[in-house]
Amino acid sequence: MTGPRYTPLAQSLPATVPFVGPETQERQRGAPFAARLGANENIFGPSPRAIEAMQRAAAEIWMYGDPENHDLRAALATHHGVRPENIVVGEGIDGLLGYLVRLMVGPGDAVVTSEGAYPTFNYHVAGFGGVLHKVPYAGDHEDPQALFAKAAEVGAKLVYLANPDNPMGSWLTGADIVAAMQALPEDTLLVLDEAYVECAPECTAVQVDLDDPRLIRMRTFSKAYGMAGARVGYALGAPELIAAFNKVRNHFGMNRAAQAGALAALADGGWLTHVQEQIAAARTRLGEIARENGLTPLPSATNFVTIDCGSDGNFAKCVLDNLVSSGIFVRMPFAEPQNRCIRVSCGPKADLDAFAAALPGALAAARS
Repeated sequence: MTGPRYTPLAQSLPATVPFVGPETQERQRGAPFAARLGANENIFGPSPRAIEAMQRAAAEIWMYGDPENHDLRAALATHHGVRPENIVVGEGIDGLLGYLVRLMVGPGDAVVTSEGAYPTFNYHVAGFGGVLHKVPYAGDHEDPQALFAKAAEVGAKLVYLANPDNPMGSWLTGADIVAAMQALPEDTLLVLDEAYVECAPECTAVQVDLDDPRLIRMRTFSKAYGMAGARVGYALGAPELIAAFNKVRNHFGMNRAAQAGALAALADGGWLTHVQEQIAAARTRLGEIARENGLTPLPSATNFVTIDCGSDGNFAKCVLDNLVSSGIFVRMPFAEPQNRCIRVSCGPKADLDAFAAALPGALAAARS
């Protein structure tokens, strides 16, 4: 008996996933985490209005969601001062990245990203046979000049840049990115991941004409809006590019409850402001915890703080493992030299207190 006839590309890929979920780790350790501070979820939660809207929509969950996401796209267009034709909605930024790569990348096509940047993009590129070319961070920041120079060197179809950055929490001004785009090849598309931009200073977002065919911007309801489990993302770009998503996207990928929740969350600016204040306070507290233990918190424009453990990747991994053993779920960057750090999500006081209580023991065990 023969098995399924996989493509040569599928056969060549490793059977791995970009992230190991906290649920998997809880099953492995046989106990739940006391504090879930590793996935950059918004633990402060979504708008109560969004919860109410999703609860009401649950009674209609027997119906497919609107395949055009009409109401949400219209509201987003008003929010950003653009046209609905500039917006596509999808199953989180991860889903939209998959669609974009499917549209743009074939076997052997060059794509540029940073070494150690968000790995799900790389996962999609590999899945369609693209060739990744990586540049190092400049210190703990993304380096758009180096990214765009590499794109010109290899003839890249796509360049991926996150601002603010995951996993370091650093950020560039939108003006700096626009200035650097002078060196972006005309036939290269910049994929600008702005997942954390609502957590960042106002100067972080780029100010460009959305009809510029060299740029697509990715946004999400998973972070500041607190709806990671609903999987709602959207992209802002030129109408021709946005329309091309209809060739490959799952038109019924967005469920009705998620659409209703995102629409209500977008309308509740007061709750967003409340969450932004909570995130800022938690970043301050995480910095205090780090310094109390002789560690260095890196400046952050996200809903997490990356903490320099002051040694190498092996030491940071030992600290992380000891925290996990103590019931504190955190993560760390995976590429040198950024892997000298651990990354801790913002959360309420009880969660940060649990982290503060576990960190001294985790450091002591790592040093021994």
